[in-house]
Amino acid sequence: MSVNIQPLADRVLVEPAPAEEKTAFGIIIPDTAKEKPQRDTIVAVGSGKKDEPMTVKAGDTVLYGKYSGTEISLDGKDYLIMRESDIFAVL
Repeated sequence: MSVNIQPLADRVLVEPAPAEEKTAFGIIIPDTAKEKPQRDTIVAVGSGKKDEPMTVKAGDTVLYGKYSGTEISLDGKDYLIMRESDIFAVL
């Protein structure tokens, strides 16, 4: 996937996965009860800081904190931009 934005320094741009529509048992979840996903795919990565190179790359699936990042809209799609330090793990 190609986006027309390049994060700066230690920031990454992630494309949020859609929120779960149903539970494992088939119960439909209403919009008001859907939780923000915490597992997404990185679509763009900054160049890192002077003495701290980036350890993640575009295409990585990552886990991050529930309230991490800043939501942005670009070309009609929603993304999150966050610091690499907000990422807990690469899956």
